[in-house]
Amino acid sequence: MSANEYLSGRKHRTPKPRQGTRTALYLRVSTADQKPDLQYDGLRAYATRAGLDVVQDYCDVAVSGRREGRPQLNTLMTAARNQEIDCVLVWKFDRFARSTRHLLAALEEFDHLGVRFVSVQDQIDTDSPMGRAMFTIIGAMAELESSLISERVTAGMRAAESRGRHLGRPGTPRRVVSEIEALATSTDLSIRAIQKKIAGRASRGIVGEIAKRARATQHQAL
Repeated sequence: MSANEYLSGRKHRTPKPRQGTRTALYLRVSTADQKPDLQYDGLRAYATRAGLDVVQDYCDVAVSGRREGRPQLNTLMTAARNQEIDCVLVWKFDRFARSTRHLLAALEEFDHLGVRFVSVQDQIDTDSPMGRAMFTIIGAMAELESSLISERVTAGMRAAESRGRHLGRPGTPRRVVSEIEALATSTDLSIRAIQKKIAGRASRGIVGEIAKRARATQHQAL
């Protein structure tokens, strides 16, 4: 079975599924040359053993796991929100989620919707005690990941500042600030007009901040 067959979600013509067993398969291959057969066969075999009725399968082809735009995954999430499925079956976490945070967000939404999630190779089933425990662990990992990133960014900024490096946007030259203040307090020009007068040497947002501050100070002095 070629990967091209999975460019769009495919519905399965099966007898009416039993309550709580409507299952969607999600597969992903990173290049058009790869075939999803291994994932597909493994997921179908698991569904048969677990007594799950596969009603739809979705496969994104030649899409990186870190890209936001995965049309079939988006369609699957819509089906879950519309209560069209009871269970989502994937081969591995890394075939489904872009990151720990994305995985947690999806699991939280599935939990809210009452949709079971099973990762076959990772042996995780959110209907089992171990699966629910793993859900908690994944949440802690996502929080730790966010905290570590924040700490690294803060440490990097402090290290750069200690070496005399300026961080963030370059400051507006004092001469330009003075020109904006003079125009703001001596004319009724709009922010756009003032920015044009200074030949765009500062962004409209910066011009607006300086002009507002200058006019407020002038008003208080009157």
